[in-house]
Amino acid sequence: MRLLKYTENGDFSLIEVFEGDVPRYAILSHRWEAEEVSFKNLMDGTGKKMAGYKKIQFCGEQARRDGLEYFWVDTCCIDKSNAVELAEAINSMFRWYRDATRCYVYLSDVSKLPLDPVKSNELWELTFRKSKWFTRGWTLQELIAPKSVEFFSKEEELLGNKASLEGQLCSVTGIPHKALRGSSLSDFSVTERMAWAATRETTRKEDMAYSLLGIFDVNMPLIYGEGNEKAFRRLREEIEKASKGRFLYFRNRH
Repeated sequence: MRLLKYTENGDFSLIEVFEGDVPRYAILSHRWEAEEVSFKNLMDGTGKKMAGYKKIQFCGEQARRDGLEYFWVDTCCIDKSNAVELAEAINSMFRWYRDATRCYVYLSDVSKLPLDPVKSNELWELTFRKSKWFTRGWTLQELIAPKSVEFFSKEEELLGNKASLEGQLCSVTGIPHKALRGSSLSDFSVTERMAWAATRETTRKEDMAYSLLGIFDVNMPLIYGEGNEKAFRRLREEIEKASKGRFLYFRNRH
């Protein structure tokens, strides 16, 4: 796992950390848009001129305000040209979000300013509920896994957190209060958890299945090009195997 940290000259540096020696860190949740800064862009210095650099700066600055030296951003902390590294990252993603000290959700389509200055009753909650962030496959685990989730507007102003916005989050996503409060996901049936993802989508069809690995606590190889149907078939097979394994474990214990 790679983490970002500020250098003395105000730039970012990447450090590699290993399980058992991971410092406290913040993590960013967002929608991928134009000009995201990749691992290569960060390494060769071309990322500073890209629009996505602003989100990396936001995450780092907010982390420093919260007393955190390290932070993680998916666009540039994973070398996606390395298939082995990408597969490991996707299979570990739920855990990385779960173990983060803070998760910052940057909503580029939500403004803290009134939609119409004349109509003061048009508050940011209206656009919050309609944010495209709620339609993306990967953001499901990014909402559920971390204990601390804070939402920020495109002006980088705090809108609230997972607790203060719980009512809106449950209403928009259909996810029960218990799940947002950290109850074990095994308390919810496979059908229930699949329903949480039913209206979401990913750019690559297979990613819709891969984005649910952590939700069902399973792992599997990534086969881009296999298509959505085959990816989900493999996911269901892994879920069934895991369920049988847990049943046999508890039966043998009792």
